Amino acid sequence: MKLNASWIHRLGGLLGAAGVRGWMGTLDYKVAYYDPAVDPVFPECQGQKIYVFWHEYILFPLFLRGHCNLAMLLSRHRDAELLSHAAYHLGFEFVRGSTNRGGAAAIRELLRKSGRMHLTITPDGPRGPRRRLAPGPVFLASKLGLPLVAMGFGYDRPWRMQSWDRFALPRPFSRARAVSSGEIFVPPDLNRDALEHFRNKVESLLNSLTAEAESWAAAGTPKLGQRRLERRGAPLRCERGNLPITLTGRQLALPCAGNTLSAAPMPQ
Repeated sequence: MKLNASWIHRLGGLLGAAGVRGWMGTLDYKVAYYDPAVDPVFPECQGQKIYVFWHEYILFPLFLRGHCNLAMLLSRHRDAELLSHAAYHLGFEFVRGSTNRGGAAAIRELLRKSGRMHLTITPDGPRGPRRRLAPGPVFLASKLGLPLVAMGFGYDRPWRMQSWDRFALPRPFSRARAVSSGEIFVPPDLNRDALEHFRNKVESLLNSLTAEAESWAAAGTPKLGQRRLERRGAPLRCERGNLPITLTGRQLALPCAGNTLSAAPMPQ
């Protein structure tokens, strides 16, 4: 029975990956960066990073950023079994476990992979609450000395599943938009109060970027500095008639017991 179940999961992952490619490949993708150098598709992206985005939008990066030296944290829940196999076929490595539910083994594996790979985490997974950032990514950023990057995604009028995260399934041939922060530097050796402070700040930023991406997708209007966003291996181009964003020198300082959180500016 275990062998059959494993075979079914592998086949389901292969079919799921094909389905993601076919479905997500119909969308019109655009992105606005606060700093383009955070995107691992660019050679300017130097050093490992920890990317965070909400669980409901996991199909977005799964389709676009395979084979970009990314390791994705997926829960040990049965719901993630097929997803882990699909992620493998789409070009991701993965770690099974949870940073906020006793996943000591997962944390050790993330620590090991962080020496050579970027990490991606859905910080409200595996079971919510929806859009509530668990402390795990902030703890890892503090422990490893790696910057966080918050990724806000949005679709135009997506279908929503009746799941804890209201999982977003985009309509074929609709708009998909992304708004990315710059690097978010978290101080080392945070105590409990400081960890909660930074957790709140990163959660607020991620919600703000997600709301901006969703509004942009729904409106369908051009955005200053927008770029066409394509799959790994394809060039990313500035849209004609729009100037590139030049915000890399601006940072948002968030005081916390003598420390600061350096991040992309909050969206205007």
